[in-house]
Amino acid sequence: MNLYAEAQAGALHVQVGEARIDAAVAIRFKDKMREIALQPSDRVVLDLSRVTFVDSSGLGAIVSVMKALAPARRLELAGLTPNVAKVFRLTRMDTVFVIHPAAGATTAASAAAGHGG
Repeated sequence: MNLYAEAQAGALHVQVGEARIDAAVAIRFKDKMREIALQPSDRVVLDLSRVTFVDSSGLGAIVSVMKALAPARRLELAGLTPNVAKVFRLTRMDTVFVIHPAAGATTAASAAAGHGG
């Protein structure tokens, strides 16, 4: 599981370097995210712009990471591809997460919105 983390403007930005978050990688994704989340930050932004497929195991892994960070920090999502966005819409998870159109849009939009997920 390739995840790349970088601190930017008070948020920890994590780029997923895989095309899929599915049953085959869900446990590794959760473990790697827990390791990355040890870095201090108020927010964690998960950039899914390279992810083209998320199944129920992958969605569960993302929700698990969100719950592990709460209540001290929130997990925000960015750059959802059309197929991934559809999964979040169909499961109504788009109402649970703060979702940014692109990773670069997270700083100003999140500060202006001031809401969590």
